[in-house]
Amino acid sequence: MFGLHDPWIVLSYVFCIGSTVLCVLYGAINWNRGGLEVKEEKIIQWEKEEEELEE
Repeated sequence: MFGLHDPWIVLSYVFCIGSTVLCVLYGAINWNRGGLEVKEEKIIQWEKEEEELEE
């Protein structure tokens, strides 16, 4: 079959295709979940710290 006589080569192809399928499924499931939400308080605190460092 496809000139693949060594079972390790066949196994490597199976793992490559399997990992590709898993990555595509993971991407499809998490497509529009959004990222981490940053609270406004943390943004304001970060801006104040940046201003203090610049002074």
